[in-house]
Amino acid sequence: MRKYAECLPKSSFSHCQPLGFLSLPYLVVSGNAKTLWQFRNMILCTMPNSWPILDYADYGCYCGKGGSGTPVDELDRCCEHDECWPIIDNPYTESYAYDCDENLRKVTCKSNNDACEMFICECDRKAADCFARSPWNPEHEHLPSSSCQ
Repeated sequence: MRKYAECLPKSSFSHCQPLGFLSLPYLVVSGNAKTLWQFRNMILCTMPNSWPILDYADYGCYCGKGGSGTPVDELDRCCEHDECWPIIDNPYTESYAYDCDENLRKVTCKSNNDACEMFICECDRKAADCFARSPWNPEHEHLPSSSCQ
């Protein structure tokens, strides 16, 4: 079993940027579709009627590729998700095990994940829960980057 430290980058944290982890089209093209698909399905577990790739690909200051400035609302904060993504080299190379309770719209990361897989699974689970409880505001879709200073 790998240690949690193996999830951490070998370089300094100081120049890490929030991943804007909902750069879904970019990540799919980069070949990490299986693990990205897990995250998409986790979001669909908590929000069955959503379209994660379309709904969050260009929203606010952090949902989409990159990210800067102050998040415009709670949903944008979900995409910033800074406690998880900036400290992992590439979270989309690790698959993990989880269960979805469709009736409760609840995701549970399975105990058979190693430490690194569990960390990434919990990051994705927390983000999916955050999306489910955060309202989507059409005014924040396609926000110009000049609004994110």
